[in-house]
Parts: sequence; structure tokens; C-alpha cells
Amino acid sequence: MAIKKAEQPGSDKTKYAIEASQVGKSYGDLRAVDRLDLSIPEAQFFGLLGPNGSGKTTTLHMLSTLIRPTEGTLSVAGYDVVKSPVSVRRAIGLVFQESALDRNLTVDENLRFVGALYNLPEHVVRERSQELLELFDLTTRRHARVGTLSGGLRRTLDIARGVLHRPRVLLLDEPTIGLDVINRRTIWRFIERLRQEENMTVLLTTHYLEEAEGCDQVAFIRKGNLIGQGKPKMLIQSLGAYILEIESEAPDRHAELLNPTLGTPVQEGNRLMFCVPNEDFPVAELQRELKSAVHALHLRRPDLNDVYIWLNRQKPRTRR
Repeated sequence: MAIKKAEQPGSDKTKYAIEASQVGKSYGDLRAVDRLDLSIPEAQFFGLLGPNGSGKTTTLHMLSTLIRPTEGTLSVAGYDVVKSPVSVRRAIGLVFQESALDRNLTVDENLRFVGALYNLPEHVVRERSQELLELFDLTTRRHARVGTLSGGLRRTLDIARGVLHRPRVLLLDEPTIGLDVINRRTIWRFIERLRQEENMTVLLTTHYLEEAEGCDQVAFIRKGNLIGQGKPKMLIQSLGAYILEIESEAPDRHAELLNPTLGTPVQEGNRLMFCVPNEDFPVAELQRELKSAVHALHLRRPDLNDVYIWLNRQKPRTRR
């Protein structure tokens, strides 16, 4: 099973909010990002996915001008991150894993401070602050010092802070860590509204791959290399109709037995995972054949977690 590699832009007339060409970042002998190519159209919801240490946060730090690329060219909202860093900073909103809030200031003071940084009129800051405080259920805490808030409330305030100035490009690095399901849904509904009303581009990194299924496009990165990209639905469909999971005391024997029909599985200890190519595959017959020989047999629909698992087993592309 081959998962589709990065797609080429569909039209020369497409306007891109983020463009990266052969971007690399090295720290001595450590290669954090390796010749990354990305073209993210305006108003797109884009997910950059991968494990810790894969290069996601380094990429966001370069996009936000916090660090400079070692090589290649990188632009955000039409501005080169090296040549025009101030213009880039005006165009973006940031929500990183580490909070950017001043814990000694109140909720309201943090929002007013951001408004001042972006030179927003006072009435605009008041209106947007009120809207965000109501949305995230922070109205009664507006005069509380940030240091007294729970981790979840601080996280929602971080997001409010990042979008107060209505940025053209919003960078979200694991934005919903520590939030419950209700608050996560509230945040995504709000960000979707901003995209529709403000034509905002959103770049997301997350460990919650189910959140990334709502993206227009996702790209998987590993050890600084882009290993796959596409529309979530298309990537999931490329795996096949089902994922077959088998638990066995003899996984190597069952892998060899089913390889001619289902291909090479992903193996995790005594568990095997196969891609079932189509809806007509005789699963019931296979269940009868294997019932007495395996501990468990489970059939389910694939998701983005499976896409990552199958991509991760493939060797990174060789760079020259």
C-alpha cells in the first residue's frame, strides 16, 4: 500500500499564505528540518503532523521569525521571514505550547496589552475582548490575575490572546492540550468562524489527529522530512476499506500466511494490522479460518492515526 506523496499546487494563480522552498534548519550536526517544501493557500486549514522531535515546532518558530532558517526561502502573508520579519509578525497570530501570558496581569490586562502591541483602537479591543471572554466563559474572571486561573482557562485565554488582532495567518502549536472536549469544540467552532469571516489561514500542529481530520490538507513530517501530504479523507481512503487487527501468539506465521492476500502488515508486539483493500473482501471467511488460531480479530474503519502508522514505516526520501 502506497500513500500519496505531496501534491503539487493546482493553479499558478493560487495565492499562498505560506510558502517554503527547500527550507532547512540545523543546530550543529543536528538536522531539525531538512529541505522542507510547503505551499499553503490563503484561507486554508492546514495540519502539520508528526511525533515530538519531528520538526513541527521548529518549523513554526521559523514561520514566526523566532529563529532563522539555515537555508532555503520562507514567506508568510507574502513577506520573507528573514528580510521582512516585522511585517511577518504583524500578519500572524501565535498560540504555542508554552503560554505567552503575563501571569501577574489580569485577564483583561493581558488582552489590552496585546491590543496595544498591535496598535488597535481602544473600542475595538473592548469589543473583541468582550466577545472572546463570553465565548470562552471568562467574563466573571476578567479581573482575576492569570496566575490564579486553572491550566485549562489559561489555555483558552492564550488562544483569545492569539486571535484578538484578527491575524491573516494563525499558527497553532498543540493549541488544545489540557482542555476538555467541550472547550476544544468551542475553540474549533470559533476558529472556523474566523476563517469564514476573516479569510484567515490556520496552520495547526497537534497530537489529537482526530482534530486534524477537519483540515483541508495535512502533511506528515518525520525527522525534519516531509513524508506524506494530502486531503485527510483521500489519505484515509488510500489505506483501503478497513483495518484488520489480529492478536496472535505466532504473529510472524500469520503475517507470512496473509501477506499474499493483504500485503505486509504493521506489527506491534503480538498485534498485526493489515489494510483490507475493499468492501467485498471475504472477512467472514477469514474469521472462520483464523478463529481458533488467534486470540482476537477486529475489523474497523481507518483514520488519520493509521495513515501516520503506515507512513512512519516507510523510509524517508533520500536527499541529495
